[in-house]
Amino acid sequence: MKKISPLTLFFLFISSIGITQNDTIKLKEVLITSSRIDLPFSENSRTISIISSEDIQRSAATNVADMLQQIGGIDVRRRGIDGMQSDLYIRGGHFNQTLVLIDGIKTEDPQTGHHTMNMMIPLENIERIEIIKGPAARIFGQNAFNGAINIITKKVIEDNAKIGLTGGSFDRKSIDVTASTQLDGSSHQIHYSNNSSNGYRDNTDFDNQNYFIKSTVNTKNEPITMLASFGERKFGANNFYTNSPSFNEYEETQTSLIGISTKFKTNEFVIKPKVYWKRNQDMFLLRREDPSFSRNFNISNKVGAEVNASYKSKMGTTGFGIDFASISLSSNNLGDQQRTMFNAFLEQRFKLGKLDITPGISFNYFSDFEFNAFPGLDIGYKINDALKVYGNIGYSYRIPTYTELYVNIPNFLSGNEDLEPEKALAQEIGLKYRSKSFSVGTAIFRREATDLIDYVKEEESSLFFLAQNLRKINTIGFEANSSYTFRINDLDQGLNLNYTFLEDDYNDLNVFASRYLINTSIKHHFTATLNTKFLKFLEQSIAYRYVERPINSYNIVDAKVKATIESFTMFALVNNIFDTDYSEKDFVPMPKANFMIGLSYTIR
Repeated sequence: MKKISPLTLFFLFISSIGITQNDTIKLKEVLITSSRIDLPFSENSRTISIISSEDIQRSAATNVADMLQQIGGIDVRRRGIDGMQSDLYIRGGHFNQTLVLIDGIKTEDPQTGHHTMNMMIPLENIERIEIIKGPAARIFGQNAFNGAINIITKKVIEDNAKIGLTGGSFDRKSIDVTASTQLDGSSHQIHYSNNSSNGYRDNTDFDNQNYFIKSTVNTKNEPITMLASFGERKFGANNFYTNSPSFNEYEETQTSLIGISTKFKTNEFVIKPKVYWKRNQDMFLLRREDPSFSRNFNISNKVGAEVNASYKSKMGTTGFGIDFASISLSSNNLGDQQRTMFNAFLEQRFKLGKLDITPGISFNYFSDFEFNAFPGLDIGYKINDALKVYGNIGYSYRIPTYTELYVNIPNFLSGNEDLEPEKALAQEIGLKYRSKSFSVGTAIFRREATDLIDYVKEEESSLFFLAQNLRKINTIGFEANSSYTFRINDLDQGLNLNYTFLEDDYNDLNVFASRYLINTSIKHHFTATLNTKFLKFLEQSIAYRYVERPINSYNIVDAKVKATIESFTMFALVNNIFDTDYSEKDFVPMPKANFMIGLSYTIR
């Protein structure tokens, strides 16, 4: 496929946002729940994107990793089909620098950020995805270095059951069953899915299972919600982490989460307590056929309790909260580790006419690192009901993972017990406009990061990559996004365009090779999705993305057709229609053109 100039893409984008809209009807808005102060989307003075359940249903994606790839500024680097072992990057940051939450519960793993996406909830159970870009440490704590993604699971609104079957290229097979019911004073939802494949190349087979349960009791008063999720993945990992032809990597992971939360509300106070337990188990072999050669087995546990609250007064809204967790790791390679973590949060939102000002600070303590504080400030000015300008500034911080501190793979990879935490100061200025059928947003941002952690070789003769604090990397960037909805023959249609530009300044970094940070982030990223519906029972979706990195660039097009006839839904999906040869991670080629077909039946 002919390479498309990113400059051409940008001018196409600019022309698209030139559509004039006189209709600025005030819309029913999504309440953003990703902080202590719940605010409507238009009231927030940060860069936030929302993927709704309707967006998910219309999209050409079948999993969260593929869904997130359609959002500008989100770089999901996959190692195979169905989102296998994906790494998540926001605005050019590192995969360890993005925090993922499920219903507000933090799911970071102390062992390694490579497990971030193991906790992904099936799309069938997701109500919406809130994406917060930029420094979010003062809102969530240290892992939200470059941003956070909060996955909100569905509420039960009716009794139904659904079964789905899917098949496709590479002997891909899946089955999923979802059932929900409302009883007197309670509601319940349960999901099971299994998907497997022989792999699209040697040693990329997988067999994955997901279990999900959500129950809400006392629904007539203040509800208590119980959430339980378990995911098991077994997969060939051919060159997922190394490029050595002598290795034949294999991995098995188990990830579970149990959480209980509720909410107490008066005219002035909102209090939201929750307790949770997150467990991850990982077994990794460098040679699948010879476990005795190198076998790493790790079990991590995080048990935590969190209370967030807000109070309304004449001064505005005060948000505050505490978060405490006990974290442990048992590993034959990284050793037995134990730490405790404590966060305290405080923010105050002032509303002065059309101006809102929200200063805040997070205090963070880890038992094996020093005490830290992350101040931040959000400012917004609402020009009218449809248009708002905003800016924010904040500090971020991330402590090293246990892998970065202690990993030891002879002649390949070595941790460093003397690592210091990463630090950054980030700023952005943005504008967002929203009317009945059209929305647009732009933001310019800058991040000054110091002591960033990467595995590097300082000279060609080095035998292994050593974890080190790099001196300094400055990143500047620009984002623009637009969404336009319209109707043809009284049927909804939609067009979404996103563009992101990133530029890194490495400050004359003197290293021979880097595994993650240098010359790998996206420079130009353009995405476009078109959702059409010309017949009531038939929907079409086309997703396009252009990615340019300093070392490669590519264009990818996916398409999906879905038909719904009474209780039956059928779909056909083609990925990489033009058979593009590309990779998102070094040494891991992505599959050429491939397809999936599926059928589901819903009982109501």
